[in-house]
Amino acid sequence: MRPFTFTAVVLASLFSAPAGFAQQKMDDMKGMDAPVKAASSSQMTHQATGVVKKVDAKAGIVMLAHEPVPSMEWPAMTMGFEVQDKMLLDKLAVGQKVKFDFVQGPKGYMVTAVK
Repeated sequence: MRPFTFTAVVLASLFSAPAGFAQQKMDDMKGMDAPVKAASSSQMTHQATGVVKKVDAKAGIVMLAHEPVPSMEWPAMTMGFEVQDKMLLDKLAVGQKVKFDFVQGPKGYMVTAVK
């Protein structure tokens, strides 16, 4: 009967150790369940140069083939950007080369100014 008791005690300690270890690791992550704060108005503005590929006034989106963006560590690529003010779209024409400012918006990246 002794070997059975010893085995039972060893197995019980093995199965309870991972639970205690897991709880200890979770305690190291305090604040992970805190709600994500909304981006502040002081978010970083990035600048880039690109060529207008498409303007979708109804959706408020401009497709730009932009050069590398060092502040974002982005290579050159073509992507759609929302515009902060749809009136910016009136200044844009397909094929036009522009310098633009953008920020990270609630749904993606948003053009805030076009030069």
